Amino acid sequence: MTAAGIEFRNVTKRYGGADSPLVVKGIDLVVPKGTLTTILGPSGCGKTTTLRMIAGLDAPTGGRILIDGTDVTTLGPAERNVSMVFQSYALFPHMSVIENVSYGLVVSGVGKDESARRARNAMDSVGLAGYDQRSPSELSGGQQQRVAVARSLVLEPSVMLFDEPLSNLDARLRRSMREEIRALQQRLNLTVAYVTHDQSEALAVSDQIIVMDAGRIAQAGSPRELYEQPASEFVAGFMGEAMLFTGEALADGRVRVGPLHLASNRDVAPGPVKVAVRPEAWQVGPPAPDALAARLVKQAYLGSYVELTLATELGEIFVVSPDVQQRWSPGQALGLRLGARSVSVVAAESGGP
Repeated sequence: MTAAGIEFRNVTKRYGGADSPLVVKGIDLVVPKGTLTTILGPSGCGKTTTLRMIAGLDAPTGGRILIDGTDVTTLGPAERNVSMVFQSYALFPHMSVIENVSYGLVVSGVGKDESARRARNAMDSVGLAGYDQRSPSELSGGQQQRVAVARSLVLEPSVMLFDEPLSNLDARLRRSMREEIRALQQRLNLTVAYVTHDQSEALAVSDQIIVMDAGRIAQAGSPRELYEQPASEFVAGFMGEAMLFTGEALADGRVRVGPLHLASNRDVAPGPVKVAVRPEAWQVGPPAPDALAARLVKQAYLGSYVELTLATELGEIFVVSPDVQQRWSPGQALGLRLGARSVSVVAAESGGP
């Protein structure tokens, strides 16, 4: 069994007195040692509060927090061997890059020469060799991000925390920086907790994703599990685009959605269910007796795929198709089928979230 780098046991948090509402509502979570776990959710769901409790910046109201098996619930940030990369980078503008990176070592009493040596090693690991004397104002956003990561790495923490680290970067730089953070985590075998509200970012970097909703954990699992087997309507809708349809679970284990029959991805009692369908799950073809009749309303060509909106008896359906060579015309009659992937039974209709 993989050792836990971070563990929460029935952790709660409220700000204010006993009558104040709980921001975090009795959560249990494990970040295995040497892995990257993303805490994902909408604004106000409790994800940043959870990260701050790992760091020791906020004390839990109840429950226990363990790091590398040691109870750190009552310990302050300096006693936890945890390092945090903030959304704003929080660099000192009057200091050079190497002074920023070595700052934590210097204030901890490490000698000047040793601090400089370790700072250069950390800078090398993030691609900043030769930037010693630059000031933060001379750096691009991506380079400032690397300085913030190096400043955390130099402390050789047990756990690294990232709070929305890419939100200040443009889309192309976000993609390259998330790849760098993931490669660094894997190369150095770091234990990382990473907070974001960006689903694609979470899917790209994570060993595990924890989706939070209103202070509770809605679901935890691998990126593939959360995308392909969401446990609720909330998770299905939050982990990328999904349309929800009312269907019926049949006694033979299949599910009927309109005229379509498909295998259920989970055991469910016969009766009404909600089915989440991703846009890429639909297969577009000519009209057929065993297909859902559809009429093309509009389409958009996006290079590597086409977005289609089709009118059906189930309402308008949004479809993403890789068939960019196909020529469709508005008003054209088509048939829709469903593949096995990206279709999930998320709840019995009477037992929604």
